[in-house]
Amino acid sequence: MNDNPAKFVYLDNGDSTPVLPEVLEAMLPFFTRNCGNPASLHQFGLEAELAVDEARESIAAAVGVQPQEIIFTSGATESNNLAFNGLRAMRPEKRHLVISPIEHASVRNVAKTWAKREGFELTELDVDGEGRVDPDSLRRAIRDDTLLVSIIHGNNEIGVIQDLDTLGGICRDAGVPLHADCAQSLGKVPLDIGALPVDLASLNAHKLHGPKGVGALYVRRKVKIRRLFEGSPQEGGLRPGTENVPGIIGFAKAVEIAVRDRETVMPRVEELTRRLAEGLLAVEHTRLNGPPIGPERLPGNLNVTFRYIEGEAILMHMNMEGVYVSSGSACSSKSLVPSHVLTSIGLLHEEAHGSIRYTLSRLNTEEEVDRALEVTRRAVDRLRAMTAFIPERDSKRLNPEAKSFYKEKGD
Repeated sequence: MNDNPAKFVYLDNGDSTPVLPEVLEAMLPFFTRNCGNPASLHQFGLEAELAVDEARESIAAAVGVQPQEIIFTSGATESNNLAFNGLRAMRPEKRHLVISPIEHASVRNVAKTWAKREGFELTELDVDGEGRVDPDSLRRAIRDDTLLVSIIHGNNEIGVIQDLDTLGGICRDAGVPLHADCAQSLGKVPLDIGALPVDLASLNAHKLHGPKGVGALYVRRKVKIRRLFEGSPQEGGLRPGTENVPGIIGFAKAVEIAVRDRETVMPRVEELTRRLAEGLLAVEHTRLNGPPIGPERLPGNLNVTFRYIEGEAILMHMNMEGVYVSSGSACSSKSLVPSHVLTSIGLLHEEAHGSIRYTLSRLNTEEEVDRALEVTRRAVDRLRAMTAFIPERDSKRLNPEAKSFYKEKGD
């Protein structure tokens, strides 16, 4: 194992990002001197309340909404659950859900659980081979009893960015609320939620160099939801409990920096991603999962399948050399079940198992990208040398029927 921190290369920013020094600096006073509870009437409490209000205003302005439409939570998973459960409590007669097949687990598992245990009907939309939702399938899916439609804006595994303007317009015409999971897209692409036909949107801090354990749910003013649990009247009564003041301050500072620097930082991140993609796709028997590097894909997101070897084996080899990537979303990568995102865009189970996700941030460098490429190639070469059978390499050993079979699987 590589124990030299100077040689570590962190390319798993889609799971979590390092906190920026500016963000940490903004948070520190609220851990120490200003430890007040925003509900308290003394000076420290009033200062904490003011800081939370200013953070709310800052985040709201960054995404084009009103401050009272931002509800702070512990992160996007809680926000997703609050959107589903909060809306359900207000519309109990609606028993039909519509989601894309490439949703984050915190959306997908709610919908699947309700369908399995509580009698809800669930419709999963059609996507193309790069993960784009088919608008016509959404038109066909919506019914009179549809509770909501939930679509992830920027996918956490394959980076595809959905056209929320078109999809939201379909929902609005049908009178059905649209919930968008924007955890990955916030700060990376232009996101004017207030101008979009979106009714609820989930946000979080730790994907854009903010702290873990804090996020928000945007709820358009005309949309009514109910809180998940009982307690004090914080967050308009929708999220009881003492606010995570340092986390909220850090969240607002991270959003401020991301939006401020996006037009200069994200093109550089995209170029680094393109550099890595070109090198990886030059390796034999590889494929890019999701859209090409460009405007329809999240900057920094790269998902590649290395055929005939296991992604987790690649990951372990790379980990030993100090290059940190993932074999899928952090919320499901320890499962032996193939990624539902990759199988939804047409990959076979063995292809999905052979996939690695690289996610870059503003802190990565060309040298780190080149090292990651070198280490990946070395890992792939070693593992393929140990693979018992690769059709392209070992085709002389096949009879004609077997050759035809493997050719069809490879097409």
